[in-house]
Amino acid sequence: MSGLVQADDPDLLVGADTADDAGVYRIGERLALVETTDIITPLVDDPFTFGRIAAANAISDIYAMGGKPVTAMNLVFFPACDLPGEVLSRILAGGQAAISEAGACLVGGHTVEDAELKYGLAVTGLIDPEQIVRNSTARAGDRLLLTKPLGTGIVSTAIKADMVSAGVADAAIGWMTMLNSIAAELMLECGASAATDVTGFGLIGHACEMAVGAGVTIRLDPAKVPLMAGVDELIRDGLVPAGCYRNRDHYSRFLNCGSIPADALLPLFDPQTSGGLLISLAPTSAELFLARAAEIGCFAVSVGEVLPRRESALEIV
Repeated sequence: MSGLVQADDPDLLVGADTADDAGVYRIGERLALVETTDIITPLVDDPFTFGRIAAANAISDIYAMGGKPVTAMNLVFFPACDLPGEVLSRILAGGQAAISEAGACLVGGHTVEDAELKYGLAVTGLIDPEQIVRNSTARAGDRLLLTKPLGTGIVSTAIKADMVSAGVADAAIGWMTMLNSIAAELMLECGASAATDVTGFGLIGHACEMAVGAGVTIRLDPAKVPLMAGVDELIRDGLVPAGCYRNRDHYSRFLNCGSIPADALLPLFDPQTSGGLLISLAPTSAELFLARAAEIGCFAVSVGEVLPRRESALEIV
């Protein structure tokens, strides 16, 4: 990205400069487009489930900005010589299910013949420019809430190795296919300061982006971070994705974890697919969010706080 000339357009409200979840472009006084795309390789064997996970993962970027998804386009890389067309049909059906659940409209797409199967979406949403929720605007004194437990990368690794129980796999699939729509609505209702969705860089990576972008320090309490069922046991069995170690190696330089060994934090480095929202809210707003979430059955846990900038961007205590 360093070689690209950044657009000098006053209507580009959110670009690539803060590694936000989506771009935002104003098209009217009270209306802007939210635009994103994401593509993944299969995490599960069932084509329909894979399609649904991939679509939910892509749509999540719109929710993280506070937007409403309105249109989507399929992006498919398919090994036509190795897999039957019925597999592609089921993948697209799964994607359609997630798109429809989000209230968006599938308007087309593009397919490329490729040796490796990949699927995702390009998604466009709408937002009021006054209601954009960025990843770089957390404020000192805020509390941090997480709306899904961690562990999809670890569980997916175990699924591929056929070394996980059906119950643990089904629970993880349930989280990955769950849209972040309700959490996003509550986020706007409660006046969030900042937010991001937790995906490939793990909780620590995305929290670090929030901290650096806002010029603050984020403190996470690992004892409060929720994990999916079976994750601790899978780590002990060595079922940790390579991306987890890559995240650890890259983001450790931003991190002060005291006497806690880095390997004890592997779940916090775990790359997520279709993860939850990490939301920064003023203390009273955070309490309101948690209360409303409990009323309507939306998962939400307080995992940390935002501090004035200290020596490290991220602290683990």
